[in-house]
Amino acid sequence: MEPEQDEPWKQSAPEDEAVAFAHRMLDLAREGETAQLAAYVDAGLPVDLTDAKGDTLLILAAYNEHADTVAALLERGADPARVNDRGQSALTAATFRNSVDAVKALLAAGADPEQGAQSALATARMFELPEMLKLLAPEGDR
Repeated sequence: MEPEQDEPWKQSAPEDEAVAFAHRMLDLAREGETAQLAAYVDAGLPVDLTDAKGDTLLILAAYNEHADTVAALLERGADPARVNDRGQSALTAATFRNSVDAVKALLAAGADPEQGAQSALATARMFELPEMLKLLAPEGDR
């Protein structure tokens, strides 16, 4: 049965399916579904897939405190220097959430604590996160 001419929303376009798939992948990062997400990346999903707000898979995993997902994405080449539309990096997100393991993984991958309009270092200072400051700033630069 063909959709009615006056009901175009009932038609399923390939673009709609692609958008729905992208949303599912972003949800995997939010939910910390590391094995599934890693398998999709290994099969060709862009590791730096970004949503409409500029949040990457890495930023979403970091914000939602999924250090294992952060590590898996970094191992697959995710760019720790990407920032979202608000100037926040994955390191900023992990710092804000006080996620020690994610912060350590991001720093080991070369993430810059001073990068972005809302940097990880500024976030640690603003929210008075002493454990994060110890990880992000060299002695005396807190």
